[in-house]
Amino acid sequence: MEEKFDAIVVGAGPAGTTAAYLLAKAGLNIILLERGDYPGTKNVFGGVLYSSVLNRLIPNFWEEAPVERHVSARQWYLLSPTDALSFGFQSQEFDSPPFNNSFTVLRSQFDRWYAAKAEEAGAFLITSTVVDDLLIEGERVVGVRARRDEGELYADVVIAADGVNSLLAQKAGFREELKPEAVALGIKEVIALPTAVLEERFHISGDRGLAMEFFGEGATKGLEGSAFLYTNKDSLSLGVTVVLKSLFEKKEKSVELVEHFKSHPVVKELIKGGELREYQAHLIPYGNRTLLTGLCRDGLLVVGDAAGLVNPTLYYEGTNMAMASGAMAAEAILAAREEGDFSQRSLSRYQQRLEQSFVGQDLTQYRGLGRLMEERPQLYTSYATLLCRLAAEFLAVREEPRGMRERAMAGRVQKEMPDLWEAWQTVRRWYET
Repeated sequence: MEEKFDAIVVGAGPAGTTAAYLLAKAGLNIILLERGDYPGTKNVFGGVLYSSVLNRLIPNFWEEAPVERHVSARQWYLLSPTDALSFGFQSQEFDSPPFNNSFTVLRSQFDRWYAAKAEEAGAFLITSTVVDDLLIEGERVVGVRARRDEGELYADVVIAADGVNSLLAQKAGFREELKPEAVALGIKEVIALPTAVLEERFHISGDRGLAMEFFGEGATKGLEGSAFLYTNKDSLSLGVTVVLKSLFEKKEKSVELVEHFKSHPVVKELIKGGELREYQAHLIPYGNRTLLTGLCRDGLLVVGDAAGLVNPTLYYEGTNMAMASGAMAAEAILAAREEGDFSQRSLSRYQQRLEQSFVGQDLTQYRGLGRLMEERPQLYTSYATLLCRLAAEFLAVREEPRGMRERAMAGRVQKEMPDLWEAWQTVRRWYET
C-alpha cells in the first residue's frame, strides 16, 4: 500500500516553503519536493526580499537568516544613451527593525535556510526531484508523479509552487502555454566587489544597502522593462528585465541587453573593478497577465509565481506575495482538514482570501497601470532621453534670459510629451483651487 501524505508541496521557493513550514508546524505529514540539488539552486530573482509576511511568521528572522544588507535607501534613474536624471529617498526609519522589511539576499543561501526551517518544523524535503504530472481520480487531484523510483506520491491535497512556467497548473487545465506578453525575462549578474570599495562607492556602511532602478533607452534599449542594481555584502546584483514579447519584436539578444546597460557611463563607474561571479536568467510573471482562470480545484492549490503573483509595474514585488499565498493556502488546507473536505468548494477559501488581501488588491490596481505603460512605448524610449535633455538645458548657465529658455522647454514637453503635460496641468489646477 502506497504511503499517503497530508499534503505534497511541489517547489521549495518562498511560496512552497511557507506552506510546508506552516502545515508541518501544525503537525501535518508534509513532503516538500524540489527539482534542484538543494533549494535555491534553480531559483532566481532580482535580489530584494520583501519580507513583512516572513517577519510575521518568524519574528526578527534577519537575526538568523543569511540576508546580505537591509535596504536603507532607494534611487531611481532615467537613462538616455549617455546621461542620467535621478531621484531617491532614504530614511532613518529604514535603519531600524524591521528595516522597512526589505533586504538584499542571494537565493542560493536564503532558500536553503528557509527550507531548513520547514524541515525543523517537520516537513520532509526531497531534492533533485522533478514532478512530471498530477495523479487524478475522477475530478480530484490525489497526488503527483515524480521522476524517481516509486515516483507516485499520494496526498489529500497538492500545492503547486513550481514557478512561472508551472507544468502542474497547465496539467490541471488552469491555463495554456505562456504567451510572450505574459512574462518578462530577467537577466542577472552577480558582480564581486571588495566590501570596502563597495561601501565607499555607494556611501553605505555596516549592514546598510542600496536599491537602484533604471528606466529608459540607456537601461533597456527602449524595450518594455527596466534595469536594476542592488548592493550585497561583497557583491552587486545587476540585471535587466524586459517583456519577452518586446524582446522578440525588437529582435534583441538578452546578453547584449545586459552589456548595453553595463556600458552606460553611470553604470560603468558603479561596477568598475568588479568581477563576474554568477550569470542567471529567469522568466517572471508580468503585469498580472499570467493570472489563472482559477487557483484551486478538488485536491489542488496553486501559489506564488505559478499563480502569476508578481507586481512588476513599480516594485517587482514577488517574494512577499508568494509567501502570503503560501500562508493562505496552508490556512485553507487546515480548515479543509477539520471539515474532512478537500473539494474545490472548501479550498476556494484560499482564492477568496487571496483576492481580498493586499496581493489581490495590488495586482488589480496595478494591472491598469501596466496596460497604460504598455500602450505608451515612449515611456521606455524618448521620454527618458527628452527629460535628460531638458535637465541639461535647465541646469546650463548661459548669457540669455532663463524665462525664454523655460518657455521653450515647456513647449517641447507640451509637443513631445502630451500626456505628461496634461498630467502636470491637472496637478497645477488642483493646487490653484
